[in-house]
Amino acid sequence: MNQNPEQKARDKIDTMLEKSGWHVCDYKDANIHACKGIVLRYFPLKPDYGEADYLFYVDGKAAGVIEAKKIGSTLTGVEIQSNKYKNGLPEGLPAWHRPLPFAYESTGEETQFTNGLDPAPRSRNVFSFHRPETLAGWLADINTVQLGQVAEKGEHYGTPETLRFKLQHMMPPLNEEGLWPAQVRAIKNLEKSLAENRPRVLIQMATGSGKTFTAVNFIYRFIKFAGAKRVLFLVDRANLGRQTLKEFQQFNSPYSPYKFTEEYIVQQLKSNQIDTTARVCISTIQRLYSILKGVEIDEELDEESIFDHTDLFKEPPPVEYNAKIPIETFDVIVTDECHRSIYNLWRQVLEYFDAFIIGLTATPGKQTFGFFNQNLVMEYPHEQAVADGVNVNYDVYRIRTQITREGSSVEAGYYIDKRDRETRAVRWKRLDEDFEYTANQLDRDVVSTDQIRTVIKTFRDKLFTEIFPGRTEVPKTLIYAKDDSHAEDIVRIVREEFGKGNEFAQKITYKTTGVSPDQLIRDFRTSYHPRIAVTVDMIATGTDIKPLEIVLFLRTVNSRSYFEQMKGRGVRVIADNDLRQLNPGNVSKTHFIIVDAVGICEKDKTDSQPMERKKTVSLEKLLQAVALGNVEDDILSSIAGRLARLDKKITAEDRAEVQKLGGGKTLKNLTGDLVQALNPDNHLEKAKKDNPGVEEPTAGQIKKAADTMKIEAVKPIHNPGFRKKLVELHKTLEQTIDTVSKDEVIEAGFSADALEKAKGLVTSFEQFIKDHKDEITALQILYSKPYKSRLRFEQIKELAGIIEKPPHHWRVDRLWNAYAALEKSKVRGANAQKILTDLVSLIRFALHQEDELEPFADRVNANFKKWLADQESSHVPKAGRKFSAEQLRWLEMIKEHIIGSLSIEKDDFDSVPFRSEGGLGKAYQLFGEDLWSIMEELNEELAA
Repeated sequence: MNQNPEQKARDKIDTMLEKSGWHVCDYKDANIHACKGIVLRYFPLKPDYGEADYLFYVDGKAAGVIEAKKIGSTLTGVEIQSNKYKNGLPEGLPAWHRPLPFAYESTGEETQFTNGLDPAPRSRNVFSFHRPETLAGWLADINTVQLGQVAEKGEHYGTPETLRFKLQHMMPPLNEEGLWPAQVRAIKNLEKSLAENRPRVLIQMATGSGKTFTAVNFIYRFIKFAGAKRVLFLVDRANLGRQTLKEFQQFNSPYSPYKFTEEYIVQQLKSNQIDTTARVCISTIQRLYSILKGVEIDEELDEESIFDHTDLFKEPPPVEYNAKIPIETFDVIVTDECHRSIYNLWRQVLEYFDAFIIGLTATPGKQTFGFFNQNLVMEYPHEQAVADGVNVNYDVYRIRTQITREGSSVEAGYYIDKRDRETRAVRWKRLDEDFEYTANQLDRDVVSTDQIRTVIKTFRDKLFTEIFPGRTEVPKTLIYAKDDSHAEDIVRIVREEFGKGNEFAQKITYKTTGVSPDQLIRDFRTSYHPRIAVTVDMIATGTDIKPLEIVLFLRTVNSRSYFEQMKGRGVRVIADNDLRQLNPGNVSKTHFIIVDAVGICEKDKTDSQPMERKKTVSLEKLLQAVALGNVEDDILSSIAGRLARLDKKITAEDRAEVQKLGGGKTLKNLTGDLVQALNPDNHLEKAKKDNPGVEEPTAGQIKKAADTMKIEAVKPIHNPGFRKKLVELHKTLEQTIDTVSKDEVIEAGFSADALEKAKGLVTSFEQFIKDHKDEITALQILYSKPYKSRLRFEQIKELAGIIEKPPHHWRVDRLWNAYAALEKSKVRGANAQKILTDLVSLIRFALHQEDELEPFADRVNANFKKWLADQESSHVPKAGRKFSAEQLRWLEMIKEHIIGSLSIEKDDFDSVPFRSEGGLGKAYQLFGEDLWSIMEELNEELAA
């Protein structure tokens, strides 16, 4: 056994090289043509250049060196030595180039690599060594003459074939057609960062601002112009992978007549086999982790968000080198929802590959910025997305009930229901003593049917009067439930209280059967039914539901970023025509509403922390943690306790099935094994047996013995069928159904925060008007009464442009909704589509020139109706004026033009819709000389 620290490092390096496909031997035993990659130890260099720890040959030519250092050594200071060795190859020996192109420095624990073929070569950490075939590919296109010329100048090798060279020199200007300004900025900033060889890049873009479409654009460019051979796109759940695949399938190349998937193969990983011809692989991070670990993954695990398991691991099971998936498999990794994927267990997957890492998120935390080296190339928050019209804003409507806040109690003597969690079978039970429960027990241990019913009834009653006044159709609504059983209760009560059938409200969870969850999501997105969807977390992140206008929380969460993702389902914009296909009537999505029935918007939330311990973790998650390799004491102890309790409650039939699935072990056996495996005395005894002749085993030997015992004890748990059965049995524990307690509403209305936000917005807007009444032409005119001159469309457009820019970001619909929240009785048309001329109505109302805020079109229509009536009145000049049907049609067109443009001028008759009807000539033919006076009257009367 080698005890020398340097030799220990060399032993590890030898093993790493062999796993990476190299043949390692002493230089005296060299046969440089024995295989593609040969590594020679202790290679003597030219005089004064010393001896290289390792020199490696590729296809019979020297290609680079490896400098070995003892574990714990820092490596950047070793680069000078490695560089010297690169120049020390004896003359006459075959080489790809002099100096040699490649250099590694390694301790066996840490390895770094410098590719001399790159522009401004810079070392980077790598998980292990590249395979010989990879280096051969990089070397294949070297132009020796060119390299020799460049090297004499002391510059880089200059080959245009490396990814980093192409990113710096070969990327054409971005074709911006079809991209939003924010997406253009993100792509340009990203490419600039990669051209500077920054290994990690973070893009923060608000939910709904097209992160995936942005990613597809830059991935296409990396493949087409930079020669990236394969890109990995990591997602949270398999259904988001399917959604991402559609983005690739629908992407039309701006540089060729093909769609992305017609030009390049895109694979969504559904097995543990990576298609070597695929240029893009879409995968959940848990599937890729399982591939690296060489184990199969449950289909169900691929469908759920695995990041919920992250904080179960104090010390995550390490990823080891997998020869089938070498570190150079991917050139670029794009990780969606990267604020979740960078933590311990999953971080290893990202750092395994020698690749650029690009993070996409709407909600980065402090650790996210740290992982990406503070290299934030794009910051596009929700507020800016709202100002740009990419997102819609939201208001919070709060529903408080007595039981939601305080729980309840049922007196002895009353009957309550006991419901089996799994079968949902119900039995009656008469209470022998008072039964009390807290708000925290709701919908898990206890279901208060009237609490759910009271919330839903209040939501129903306030929907068309306060939440979306004037609507007649229930907007697309998403309700977040605590678990599948809770979702089931909500769906039933929603259907009852709204008096609707099955299609009206649907549950969309992993347990939905008959129709795939993907199909249900698709129906919710594109079909009239369902109007209300109830989910747990399947639509919590990433899923695109543009028509969604209400997000109702009947569950709470502690994570700030997760909450932002959940509420972010409502921010996406949708074209009026698309929305109206699902919501008949003159409706527009100007904002969405969070209906908060649990106080989630008022609760302090924290950034996710990977090492935080959960106080309560489900058995399902504990078992899954073990399946992923976790054998920590806390986890195994929790499992043992729960299985011991479960063993006392299951039937003989279930006990027999568990024993069969557990490889002959009963729950009692398994619990005993776990307890024994956790006993420190047993660890010591085993360490002594494993190390004969050692009286006092070392800490390392004891730990190895403990790990061996734990791994042996949990073997049955690695069987997916066994885990599934245990979870099913655990869920057969009963819930208490409180049908006695009567709930009552404490409060229902827009939240104080929402009202305060609206008040601040209105106050700021009115102060802006006062401060700028002498500077901005439109305000000068509107501030004066009577008006000094007629207001022009160009002037109101100028004003709108000023207030929509930073720092205000005031859009007409946002201001309108703020007034509606504060003075509901005085505001009409809060949810109707807004046009630019509505700004006139807003300013007049803000200046208190009008008692009611109404859409500009309503005012013009009312004034037009009065003007027409006046034409026949004897009390008005030009009384008795009669109009033909054709003249009335033209007057209607003039009125509509004034609604959109504030006035009508002679030149306007050359535009739509007048031009196609005959233009100014036709108008003059119909009205004669009266045309000029009619235009003047309508300009004076209608917009007044």
